Amino acid sequence: MQGFKEAFLDFAIRRQVLLFGEFKTKAGRLSPYFFNAGLFNDGESLKTLGEFYAKAILASGIVFDGLFGPAYKGIPLAATVAIAMTGLGRNVPYSYNRKKAKDHGEGGMIVGAPLRGRVLIVDDVISAGTSVRESVEMIRAAGATPSAVAIALDRMERGQGALSAVQEVSQQHGLPVIAIVDLNDLLEYLGGKPEWADTRLAIVRYRQQYGSD
Repeated sequence: MQGFKEAFLDFAIRRQVLLFGEFKTKAGRLSPYFFNAGLFNDGESLKTLGEFYAKAILASGIVFDGLFGPAYKGIPLAATVAIAMTGLGRNVPYSYNRKKAKDHGEGGMIVGAPLRGRVLIVDDVISAGTSVRESVEMIRAAGATPSAVAIALDRMERGQGALSAVQEVSQQHGLPVIAIVDLNDLLEYLGGKPEWADTRLAIVRYRQQYGSD
């Protein structure tokens, strides 16, 4: 496991963004863990989160010319990733969308840099894939090309069929999905911590029941 992945899991647990216990998911499943990226909610944690995204994106080798953050959660994420990129030697433009088109001033749906070239979408997680689909449509409508999607955590959990939400998005739109960490990383991380043995076992059992192929 790459060093930044372990550091990210340490960070998420310390900030209580990643919790262990029993949590009911939107699908009605009882999950032994819960991840809420909305709890990276102050300047220090948001800065650090952006740095982890930037490291994961650059480590992936994906080629991109700009960043796009879908409203609303993706807006601060795209901004903080753009800032973090400058610390790694890359100055990239970013943009985001409004939920409703503005009919005065500069108008339109897109705020920030014009959508040009290869655009990487930054979001927190992928559940139903709605924000990715809408983002892809907006990017293509502007004459640009979506290049990939970056998220914080891939639960590797199937939806209604055999595929996970991430796999469905990747297949439907022909886009790679970059995750800072996925469930394999989490299990490897917990495997090195004997005090979390029971938690790891519960996650393994959950994955056996609901994991994607």
